[in-house]
Amino acid sequence: MTSAPLQSHRDEPKGAFVREMFASIAPRYDRANRVLTGGLDERWRRRAITLLAPQPHSRIVDCCCGTGDIVFHLLRTDPTLSVTGVDFCRPMLDQATRRAQRETRGSAEFVQGDVMAMPFADDSIEGATMGFSLRNVVDIDATLREILRVLRPGGRFVNLDVSKAPNRTLKRLFDLYFYRVVPLVGGLVGGSRAAYAYLPNSLTHHPNAPELRERFARAGFAQAGYVPLMGGTIAIHYGTKP
Repeated sequence: MTSAPLQSHRDEPKGAFVREMFASIAPRYDRANRVLTGGLDERWRRRAITLLAPQPHSRIVDCCCGTGDIVFHLLRTDPTLSVTGVDFCRPMLDQATRRAQRETRGSAEFVQGDVMAMPFADDSIEGATMGFSLRNVVDIDATLREILRVLRPGGRFVNLDVSKAPNRTLKRLFDLYFYRVVPLVGGLVGGSRAAYAYLPNSLTHHPNAPELRERFARAGFAQAGYVPLMGGTIAIHYGTKP
């Protein structure tokens, strides 16, 4: 439920702050995620990969990969995939690399880079994913256009993130948990209350699910849509490159 690092150097003061913050919690990041979601985040990632539906031997990029959760889920689903995780926080990538040594399926590559300027050629990737990160990028529209650039025609992007429940009562309950409980528990388990206070606040100005679907469409994605989970507190958005 917590986010992978914000990805852009265009707003360097903010980018530097977020990069240092995630560097400080990298060693406990995975444990904190499992505790804060009761392990449900693993189920949500599997659902996102089902929506991606990658073909065997496809080349996939996981944007803002953090410690590699989606990367490893992809390879467990299909070890023939070629999966590259991109992130700009080196300690998070170090954690991902250490995890890769324990994985028995497939081969993962991790690259330090900015998801708003990825080191891939146009039309070179069959699929793209992102987990709990889009609400932290400096420019959502520019990020979506960059992902669209590297995808091949017919390639799909799937984004998993926290969202705003349309039901007011459910939203109030979720907000109580997200803005009050997460900083407290995240601080104890993750090692930094300040970091886990920032992460929920990243949702405040993030577009709701229908608005984000429209942003996908405006960026150029065809068949843009989303699947609400947990009453709409979690959403999986998707779109295909025409």
